[in-house]
Amino acid sequence: MNYIFVGCDSHDKTLVTKIAKNLEVPEKKTFSATKTGRRKFVQYLAERAKGGAKVVVAYEASGNGFILCDELRAAGLACHVLAPTKIERSSKQKRNKNDDRDADRLLEILRGHYLAGNRLPSVWVPDVQTRDDRETVRTRQDMSQKATAVKTQIQMLLKRNGEEKPEGIGKGWSKSYRQWLKGLAECGAERLGMKTALGSLLRQLEFLENEIDGLEQAMQQLSDSPRWKAITEALMTEKGVGLNTALKFATDIADFSRFRRGRQIGAYYGLVPSSQESGENNDRKGHITREGSPSTRQILCQSTWARVRHDEKEREVYRRLVARNPKKKKVALVACMRRLSVRLWHVGSQAQLKMKMEG
Repeated sequence: MNYIFVGCDSHDKTLVTKIAKNLEVPEKKTFSATKTGRRKFVQYLAERAKGGAKVVVAYEASGNGFILCDELRAAGLACHVLAPTKIERSSKQKRNKNDDRDADRLLEILRGHYLAGNRLPSVWVPDVQTRDDRETVRTRQDMSQKATAVKTQIQMLLKRNGEEKPEGIGKGWSKSYRQWLKGLAECGAERLGMKTALGSLLRQLEFLENEIDGLEQAMQQLSDSPRWKAITEALMTEKGVGLNTALKFATDIADFSRFRRGRQIGAYYGLVPSSQESGENNDRKGHITREGSPSTRQILCQSTWARVRHDEKEREVYRRLVARNPKKKKVALVACMRRLSVRLWHVGSQAQLKMKMEG
């Protein structure tokens, strides 16, 4: 079979491509990354495919998402989205990066896979509906982080100006504490700068919390949809796992059957230690790889702490791990996070399988 291989270095404004038929020397083509530019790119490749050759495109996963992949596949062209962290590069290649070389590298990876059977470090491309569902979950988590940041700014503002919470006011961000802050921002004409800043931060916080309330309703509606209801309900039976964690995990994994065993989940979320072993050297374990979604690791961390506080079994596991190395409590926490992710995968897999059998 004849192939037309296309390595595409995708950026916000341009698509730098290297295109070659089989083992021929590649030619460079540059297209705009706009909707019009992508359409011209797809049309150009579709014209090349009319000669009977199979067009295969590869580009690296990035913040641009999977739109280009959708458009190429809709035109009947093969497309692979590759994981940047799994593309092997020499030290020289890392030091000498540019668009042309990156496109060449992607083209050679395709050639190696199709002509020699080499491994292709591609990522799983979720369907459009799953990606759309993720936007609600991502926005809810983003709003929560922004609200936390504003609360921190308020506390630092008070500290800089020597203000301390009066006795008798409840713990945390209680109603009485908020009333005291509001009064502090409104009373008197002294320290006008501090009060102006405090008033602004309180209004920002109120806005963010109203947004969070609206997003919570959207999250509940999403959780109640037929595609997620059974899975999220099953996940929330686990202690420490609420709606946010359940929906984040469910939409992140989406198709639970794409993992064959629990240990793959730990690797998927970057919760496994890196390994350094070569020749006669012993296998040395380093820090966790931190591959995968940082936002999911964050929410798994929050749920793990909740489980340690409220579940006797998990608390005992955590204590036992800490006892092995009291100076590295983070290692124990990560181990518990990995346990939780594997447990949620098992529970979600069973729920999804049951859904398929019933539906």
